[in-house]
Amino acid sequence: MTLGEKCFWNMVRKNQVNSLRFRRQQVIHGFLADFFCNQINLVVEVDGGIHEQQKDYDELRTKIINQHGVKVLRFTNEEVVNKSDWVLAKITGNAKV
Repeated sequence: MTLGEKCFWNMVRKNQVNSLRFRRQQVIHGFLADFFCNQINLVVEVDGGIHEQQKDYDELRTKIINQHGVKVLRFTNEEVVNKSDWVLAKITGNAKV
């Protein structure tokens, strides 16, 4: 895992956020998601520098996953590491169970 992924996992593991259960490295409709919460149909991607070079692929992937009723939130490694409260607020704002 990248530093951002490790930080994110430490924030959400053991149902720490609104009792939501996140899984790491989950296959969702043929794509490997960094993190997935089945309770609220949410994929969380923590993007490193490589994603700057594959924006078209990431957009297509997000569109396909969205078509199956799953929302995708993307954060950069820097956002997760430096703005963890903001990241958690974005996730809890999507947690309308």
